[in-house]
Amino acid sequence: MNLDYLVLGAEAHEAFNGGDILATVIIFLVLMLLLKKFAWGPLMGIMQQREELVAGEIEAAENARIESAKALEEQKALLKEARTEAQAIIESAKKQGEVQRDEIITAARTEANRLKDSAVREIETEKEKAIAAVRDEVVSLSVLAASKVLGKEISEEDNSALIKETIAKAGEAK
Repeated sequence: MNLDYLVLGAEAHEAFNGGDILATVIIFLVLMLLLKKFAWGPLMGIMQQREELVAGEIEAAENARIESAKALEEQKALLKEARTEAQAIIESAKKQGEVQRDEIITAARTEANRLKDSAVREIETEKEKAIAAVRDEVVSLSVLAASKVLGKEISEEDNSALIKETIAKAGEAK
């Protein structure tokens, strides 16, 4: 039985069936027309939209990249300017500090010299007062000694002449 079926199947394959091929070709062409009209056209429209969308996104991304590069360059320039400005401020502060230091040192030296000169003048004044006091004491002692030696009172003119003579002799002795 199996053999009969195989033999019948082989005979069926041997015969050329043009109607089946023609029907298959017509169905295939109708199917292709239907696919083209209902599937292929909308599918190609969707693909075109997708292509335009991707191209637009690529262009937007490129524009964004260019803008971010510009912004980065601007930020770098601003940072460089800020650093330069900060360095200038630091240098200015250093120079101002040095100028103030020099002014303070000059003022301190001037004040020290003024105090020194004032002290020297005060010492000279005190020295002159001491010398005058010593002279007055010497005069008083000289008058007292002279009056005791002479046993009499000396006049003011005699006393003055005697003092001058004693001072001159004391100055020569130095």
